[in-house]
Amino acid sequence: MNSTLKGSACGVIAAVAYGTNPLFSLNLYAQGMDVESVLFYRFAIAALVLGAAMLLSGRSLRVGRREMGTLALAGVVFAMSSQTLYQSFLYMDAGIACSILFIYPILVAVIMALFFHERASLLTYGCIGMALAGIAMLYKGDGQTALSAVGLSLVALSSLCYAVYIVGVDHSVLRTVPSARMTFWVLAAGAALFFALTGFGANLHPLAPTAACLGNVLGIGLVPTIIPILFINIAIKNVGPTYSAIIGALEPVTALVIGAVVFGEQVTGRILLGAAMILVAVTLIVARPLLSRVPVARRHKDMS
Repeated sequence: MNSTLKGSACGVIAAVAYGTNPLFSLNLYAQGMDVESVLFYRFAIAALVLGAAMLLSGRSLRVGRREMGTLALAGVVFAMSSQTLYQSFLYMDAGIACSILFIYPILVAVIMALFFHERASLLTYGCIGMALAGIAMLYKGDGQTALSAVGLSLVALSSLCYAVYIVGVDHSVLRTVPSARMTFWVLAAGAALFFALTGFGANLHPLAPTAACLGNVLGIGLVPTIIPILFINIAIKNVGPTYSAIIGALEPVTALVIGAVVFGEQVTGRILLGAAMILVAVTLIVARPLLSRVPVARRHKDMS
């Protein structure tokens, strides 16, 4: 399998898996669990499962001092992206929140232009405008009640953190760290952060001894956590951050479907139009370099 096909396949898997976040988190909220407890269990279980699998297969978890500091920082940034997204679910429908979250590829392009001297074209600015217009459509998703400004701000911050994480992985020493090993330490750093935020366990919500609770906790630790972060790391290393982002269009689609089918969230024509505008804007901004004749290995260095 060549690097382009491998990166694309991993991007699809990561996007669909990450889009299942509402399926488990909303069920845990309904059982009385707070955001920090949900995220501690999510990151801790994922780190334990992945670490055990690596040790049993004979793979090392060891990293150098140089990498450890960067891994800890990456873990905090990724954890903050999750924290703000999960908090936003308390203020707006999860499907809409995940649709707005999808502006992160545009933020990746902006960061690359501002800090890594990639040229920003008229297409880039046009797509930013289209995405903002799409968010405005979602802002009054049901045609009557406006979205919470707090929820909207939380999703925007989540998207920014995720964009910073993606660029950071591609432009740091982490590029040389094996994907599974990097994923383990990112998850471990996130678990440590959320353990601290629960008062070092004093305010950690206990697990109810029921199949529903245990199933949702295991599900959130595996499906939208280990799978997406592991596969997005592989995708980034094979085809670059912006190329990987186009596949992420499946994230909000998955979340919208789950929100509507499982939780009865309203999906109106206005919501669909707003989500479609965001998806089109992101697709245009990341598809342009893919259609050029620049070799795949260099495309993510020459994006507009």
